[in-house]
Amino acid sequence: MNFLDLIWLIPFLPLIGAGVMLFFGRRLSKAAIGIISPGSVLLALLLSVGAVLQLAGLEKREHQVVIAPWIEFLQADWGYLLDPLSSVMILVVTFVGFLIHVYAIGYMGHEHGPRHGGFYRFFGYLNLFVFFMLTLVLANNFVLLFVGWEGVGLCSYLLIGFYFHKKSAGDAGNKAFIVNRIGDAAFILGMFLVFQLTGSLRFTDFNAALDGGQFSPEVAGFGILSVTALLLFIGATGKSAQVPLYVWLPDAMEGPTPVSALIHAATMVTAGVYMVARASALFVLTPDTSMIIAGVGAFTAIFAASIGLVQNDIKRVLAYSTVSQLGFMFLAAGVGAYWVAVFHLYTHAFFKALLFLGSGSVIHAMGGEQDMRRMGGLKDKIPVTFRVMFVGSLAIAGIPGLAGFFSKDEILWQTWSSPIGSKLLFAVGVITAAMTAFYMWRLMFMTFYGEPRMDEKTKAHIHESPPVMTYPLIVLAAGSAIGGWIGVPKLFGENGFFQAFEHWLAPVFAHGAVHGEGHHHSHATEALLMALSIAVALGGIFIAHRVYLRMKEEDRPTGGPLYKVLLNKWYVDEIYSFLVVNGLSKGGGTVMSEFDRRFVDGGVNGTAWLTRMISKISMWYDTWIVDGLVNLTAFFVRALSFPVRFLQTGWVQSYALMFVAGVLLAAGYYWWGK
Repeated sequence: MNFLDLIWLIPFLPLIGAGVMLFFGRRLSKAAIGIISPGSVLLALLLSVGAVLQLAGLEKREHQVVIAPWIEFLQADWGYLLDPLSSVMILVVTFVGFLIHVYAIGYMGHEHGPRHGGFYRFFGYLNLFVFFMLTLVLANNFVLLFVGWEGVGLCSYLLIGFYFHKKSAGDAGNKAFIVNRIGDAAFILGMFLVFQLTGSLRFTDFNAALDGGQFSPEVAGFGILSVTALLLFIGATGKSAQVPLYVWLPDAMEGPTPVSALIHAATMVTAGVYMVARASALFVLTPDTSMIIAGVGAFTAIFAASIGLVQNDIKRVLAYSTVSQLGFMFLAAGVGAYWVAVFHLYTHAFFKALLFLGSGSVIHAMGGEQDMRRMGGLKDKIPVTFRVMFVGSLAIAGIPGLAGFFSKDEILWQTWSSPIGSKLLFAVGVITAAMTAFYMWRLMFMTFYGEPRMDEKTKAHIHESPPVMTYPLIVLAAGSAIGGWIGVPKLFGENGFFQAFEHWLAPVFAHGAVHGEGHHHSHATEALLMALSIAVALGGIFIAHRVYLRMKEEDRPTGGPLYKVLLNKWYVDEIYSFLVVNGLSKGGGTVMSEFDRRFVDGGVNGTAWLTRMISKISMWYDTWIVDGLVNLTAFFVRALSFPVRFLQTGWVQSYALMFVAGVLLAAGYYWWGK
């Protein structure tokens, strides 16, 4: 079977599942929904595996399938492109997406019912989400990518606001939708400029134009290429939650936990990173824009990590962790290490999906409680959840041998060694790595260790999640443990398997090779920097252990000004609320009211006065000029006709008299003339 010609089925299988759920789900049993919805994603996964294996056998490692012509003047077909980059993405989306679907069968079981149909509606939205994400990553042009881009935005709105009876959920859905529109507007403008530059929106034409020497690198100044690249990056900051457009992502926790895992690990937030990687041929020609990307990524990483240090909601800690890790990915992309950015995207999908689903298992055991201050001592009560989260926390902290170590260390090394990198960016990355280890193990110690802090009723309810929820956790834990071994640093030697990830993506990012692999630095330098990253990770865990396990609660360094600032998330939401929300409804409302009174009402009233004046002038003109001329004409007519009135009396005898008089006058004139 030729799987490559069937890649169009990969996104359409989840779409079929979504259609069945949304149109016929009310008539289906819970068991049928639990088979059809995850089954459609499983089939997409199997088809993806088959297609990727066949792609590996091609010399060019690129295959396109065009279903139908679409927008011809934009050179945009409804077509799909399978290459090393999109192959990584479809495997991540379908594999992690399938496990999340399976987990959701247990987690969302209480939503099944004839009154609100939450169970089938949830799985319908979930399938639709996967369809749009697969469309996004398989698209062979910017326009179809944008269809998927907007689709995942729509689905995020539906899923974040799934509990629509809660005002906070509805507000969070609206926030995600509105904030992303800002980035989307920039993305559209960027696409217009791409078309102006290359005459096509197909990725193959785009890369050919930029790689073919038609454009020179903008090493000085900010030309049209840099503007185009910057607009595309702004679009990416919305979807991938970078400063300042990150504010929607923490509030996305209002959705069910499987949604959080899907959005934060495998789908929506990775879209921006993928788009920047896909357009890397443009970014390598714009080093100034690349520096902006690296700077924004580094700032986002440390900024979000600082907020995660003090959050008490278990899901919000992970939400800010996601923002921070996305910053790491953009840091890598900004210094030209695009394959490293995608590598971290891949490893992050494993441990972040694991941590979110693990937190959902904790919440499930605690009867809905999410505040870590009311947890503690859970490691013996929910041992499977504890063990898998233990692995996930080690992985994200960057402990050697686990997936997060390899990708995080490679980012730090590329930041140090790349010509575009800098020691400042490296220092920010190292500090962020220490913060990451601290807040994740703060979460572990507050949740699973120490004395139980919940009430007796909750304590009696605590139980391990059912197998349908724990089995996906175990699989993800395995991926978090061994998934990074296909990207081992070259410090440990050159081996085809251990550098398989870099070699697989090499054809896609061949134009980015100029950004350096660090060959001008010695292995001793790389080993020293690796030891530093390990040391700061262990240091973060050690400090968290001392503060949250060994130190008494009253002795902990909380309550200071910095702690309050971090607890309130640097007051960014309040600033946005004051400047944007209240600025438009209150301060902005006052301005608009004054504008309405002075300008709008003034314009209306001025128009009314002018209309009245014109009508008065018109009335005077009509009375004295038009009517005057008419009346004067009538007067002259009457004056001229006055003598004739005596002749035209209407009496017969008068006419007979005038006839006789006329005859006599004529006779007299004749006789007198003789």
